[in-house]
Amino acid sequence: MAQISISSRIFLSCCSPGRLKAPSKSIALQPLEFQLTMAVEEDTAQSYLPPKKKSESEDDKRRKKIVSGSLMKALMRPGGGESNPSDGDQVIYHCTVRTLDGVVVDSTRSEHGGKGIPIRNVLGKSKMLLGLLEGIPTMLKGEVAMFKMKPQMHYGEEDCPVPVPSSFPKDDELHFEIELIDFSKAKVVCDDLGVLKKVVHEGQGWESPREPYEVRAWISAKTGDGKLILSQAEEPYFFIFGKSEVPKGLEMGIGTMSRKEKAVIYVTKQYLTPSPLLPEIEGYEEIHFEVELVHFIQVRDMLGDGRLIKRRLQDGKGEFPMDCPLHDSLLRVHYKGMLLNEEKTVFYDTRVDNQGEPLEFSSGEGLVPEGFEMCVRLMLPGEIALVTCPPDYAYDKFSRPPNVPEGAHVAWEIELLGFEMPKDWTGLNFQSIMDEAEKIRVTGNRLFKEGKYELAKAKYEKVLREFNHVNPQTDEDGKVFLDTRNLLHLNVAACFLKMGECKKSIEACNKVLDATPVHVKALYRRGMAYMAAGDFEEARSDFQMMIKIDKSSEADATAALAKLKKQEQEVERKARKQFKGLFDKKPGEISEVQVEERAVGDEIDDENRKNSEGSPSEGDEPPDVQADAAAAPPVGWLRLFTALGFQRCTIL
Repeated sequence: MAQISISSRIFLSCCSPGRLKAPSKSIALQPLEFQLTMAVEEDTAQSYLPPKKKSESEDDKRRKKIVSGSLMKALMRPGGGESNPSDGDQVIYHCTVRTLDGVVVDSTRSEHGGKGIPIRNVLGKSKMLLGLLEGIPTMLKGEVAMFKMKPQMHYGEEDCPVPVPSSFPKDDELHFEIELIDFSKAKVVCDDLGVLKKVVHEGQGWESPREPYEVRAWISAKTGDGKLILSQAEEPYFFIFGKSEVPKGLEMGIGTMSRKEKAVIYVTKQYLTPSPLLPEIEGYEEIHFEVELVHFIQVRDMLGDGRLIKRRLQDGKGEFPMDCPLHDSLLRVHYKGMLLNEEKTVFYDTRVDNQGEPLEFSSGEGLVPEGFEMCVRLMLPGEIALVTCPPDYAYDKFSRPPNVPEGAHVAWEIELLGFEMPKDWTGLNFQSIMDEAEKIRVTGNRLFKEGKYELAKAKYEKVLREFNHVNPQTDEDGKVFLDTRNLLHLNVAACFLKMGECKKSIEACNKVLDATPVHVKALYRRGMAYMAAGDFEEARSDFQMMIKIDKSSEADATAALAKLKKQEQEVERKARKQFKGLFDKKPGEISEVQVEERAVGDEIDDENRKNSEGSPSEGDEPPDVQADAAAAPPVGWLRLFTALGFQRCTIL
């Protein structure tokens, strides 16, 4: 260590467990006791403010162990600027440790046997020696200082969180020479601090790349000691996020960046995975990547299985998702449809085949293929996107253009020109509200008839949500409102039953019966849902209640009870056949259960389809709801035993 003259060897004694403050220029060589006294006087003036409670950190608890004289500081070279590092800052520094007689014990500097790589820590996050945790925040950028530490301030601290190097004199008083190279705010990308980011230039917008976005970025890389190992190419590097085309740590850091952002991403060796960008990563403790995120293309895997993909070719205007089309919006789009064959055959282009006019359609009405609408509803006005779509979300379940073969995978290049929001019901009178509700309900009935039960249900539920804000003013309006709301709930129940959601169908019927306990149609619909779910006693109770309430429903209820009895008998017959011999053996004997090729529930479904006639009918219910029992799921084993008359069963 260079000799320090007596006049310059002024040590600042640490006598307080609080954070050391860097001396100002006017009192650069004042003892810390004086600085802390001044700070207390300033704080006293603010004592009228209510104290803010803050949970005590582990580092705060460690600072309480500091005693006077255990940490002293000598300024060897002044730094620049007026700010000091604080919690959350990344500090980069060289450290050389000497005994009191000048023998080097450990160092990061190459001239003292180190690797030449400075230390990087994040104050408040990294595990640090107590003396450095307290001393470094007193330094300025570029400053060189020497800290004289008692053993309890370095590796001799009880329960020291930093592992002691081999043969280190942890019980000795030592000098730590620190050069603070740089400090800055850091983004902690992973909890173990293996990936950190320093923002050099802020980016634009809120969005960051993620799997499977397509990314273009200028990238260069240096080792921890400043050696250039990857220079910037002539063109921005292109890679697909999530495909391991860049080292893992670099990708994690880029995943926190926005467009046009410049940053340095610090990656330690555990996150340096081989990749086409940097095939050789052996021997590097850490790498510093300088990155400028030029552009990225939003790519969305709509189904999560890679079959329906939306690629944004041109950004739209507005904020995602607030400015995207809502359900029931009127959309205007230009699109070009192509077959995914070698020729990319164009089968339709609105600019050519529609006399240059865009396509207009209302969302949520099943007027375009499902994959098409799913993607358009995630677009912003002015956005252009390329959608690749499998046949089951394209034209296999939609009216197929004559030049699109069955089972064809297609691509659509779509431009969202704009859209109109659905009509706001605020301020409408009661009759206008009911007229709007009727239009939507009729659309729902059409979708139900077309077998688009999810879309139909969405229409009915939209009206029900709007009805939460409707307050009829007269008894007559109240009756119309209640009847319409009950009808919508029953239509929702019919949709759920068609979708195999028996429990939800029952819940929808209960909403009607809570408001109108003698509603015959609700009892019938709930009874059919109970029967489809295998709750035969509950179903029988509902059908019998229909007869008690309204004699005119006796024919429908009787037909339903007959169907229920037949279904019970069929379940019992199939169950007895499946478990034939199981209960005929003597204790201790093993019986083999004959398993049929088809599940019991499947055959029940077949029988239900043959016997789905007859139900209370009203002209304004969704079409084809009479086949409510057709969607019956397989009956559970416990219900099978109940159907067989075994109320209690012991498994031996």
